[in-house]
Amino acid sequence: MDRPPAIQPSTVQGSTVQHNVIQTRGLGAIDGAMSLILILLIVQIWLVSATLNSYLAGFDEAVLPGAIISGVLFLGCIGLYRFVTGVERRSSGSPQ
Repeated sequence: MDRPPAIQPSTVQGSTVQHNVIQTRGLGAIDGAMSLILILLIVQIWLVSATLNSYLAGFDEAVLPGAIISGVLFLGCIGLYRFVTGVERRSSGSPQ
């Protein structure tokens, strides 16, 4: 998927090259973090369905560990999302 450049070239050539390098690194970090978020969400959905299946089968002791691990995965997704928004802000050049 090709993305259009978000930064317009400036009058100073060295500054333009540095901006493009920062933007490319930022896009790579964003792509990696979004892939991790996707994997964590898939694992979380599987964990919730497995925990619910165990609970409905009568294994009540599986509920608390499943809920705790699901909460940790959720916090991991929130942390990665905050990382993505921070990298996006820095790579686009907008004020923080």
